[in-house]
Amino acid sequence: MTTRPEPVYLKIKNELLDRIRNGELRPGDKVEHEEIIAQQYDCARATVHRAIRELAEEGYVERKRRAGTRVASAGTRATRVTIPLVRQEIEERGASYRFTVLEQAVRETPQAIAENLGVERGTKALYLRCVHFASDIPFQLEERWINLEMVPEAEHANFDQINPNEWLVQSSPYSEAAHFFSAQNANAEQASTLNVLENDALFVIERRTHLGGKAITYAQLLHPGANYRMTAKNFSFSTKN
Repeated sequence: MTTRPEPVYLKIKNELLDRIRNGELRPGDKVEHEEIIAQQYDCARATVHRAIRELAEEGYVERKRRAGTRVASAGTRATRVTIPLVRQEIEERGASYRFTVLEQAVRETPQAIAENLGVERGTKALYLRCVHFASDIPFQLEERWINLEMVPEAEHANFDQINPNEWLVQSSPYSEAAHFFSAQNANAEQASTLNVLENDALFVIERRTHLGGKAITYAQLLHPGANYRMTAKNFSFSTKN
């Protein structure tokens, strides 16, 4: 059976997408002009235009007249799994938002965390522990590990004005996100931080994001079970055709 050759527009689209996914093109980077890409592929500009248009429709790039085409930030990719911003989640409830970083340190990964990040045990990663407040009531306890091999700039990032969740969405591209949901009873430390009783029920979200098969971050997000409700909408995926 004869295999049909890949259309040129799809070849261009997929190769640009690979460059975005492997980090060669990062959020905010400018994509070459359509005429230059057309010369590289020895094709018509209309062919390149179709590839760029589809990437824009799928949320990977943003096109602006005169400003050209740039790689979209991870948070604006409409067709990928949405990574919710805890600040927006709180503000949409009509509450005021603030957060506090309880701990920020480079640590050696224990076995369970190393497995979630896909690294060797003892590999150094950035550990962050934060509490997010809704009108001064503890809303979420965030315990996060960031793979410094994938996001080395995180080691010296300043989280005084922007929380780690929002910083990652804005600065680090991802191609996959996995979420796991469970419940557990609060231990003494968690209960004190979230202002609940020890052994009270907590709703737990575990999240892993990846780029090119390598983990970017692993986070465990704990919420008081008595007053937390999760809403999921418009979860969709984008893959190569």
